[in-house]
Amino acid sequence: MNMNQDAYNRLISCGIRPSMQRLAIMDYLLTHHTHPTVEEVYQGICKDIRTLSRTTVYNTLRLLSEHNAARMITIDEHRVCYDGDVTPHVHFYCRNCGHVYDLFDEEAPYLAKSKQIEGHVIDEMQLYYKGVCKDCKSHLS
Repeated sequence: MNMNQDAYNRLISCGIRPSMQRLAIMDYLLTHHTHPTVEEVYQGICKDIRTLSRTTVYNTLRLLSEHNAARMITIDEHRVCYDGDVTPHVHFYCRNCGHVYDLFDEEAPYLAKSKQIEGHVIDEMQLYYKGVCKDCKSHLS
């Protein structure tokens, strides 16, 4: 199965009507595990879809996150990025280079299903660590 088919299947399974732009954006998230921003997604796709606008990218990413086809990651107030991997995992943000990494920390609590705590219904949880990544650490040493 090619990635474009994976993007199509993700949209359909999340109840989103596929369009050329939505497929391209979903495909970008599934093939680029870099936690891109709106601008990075736009720059990565605009060469192939000349009519694509930043507003379309922004609105589509918002739609994808609202339908659980992607995750919106807000680690700080200056940067919002997106992740096509919606399976439970944590993120690591390097304060030095700004890169966001996926971590599969077995000790970190994660939410596989909705749950209730003190009467509150929780359907999503985001957990992230902040620090210095191993690449920056080796350059700083």
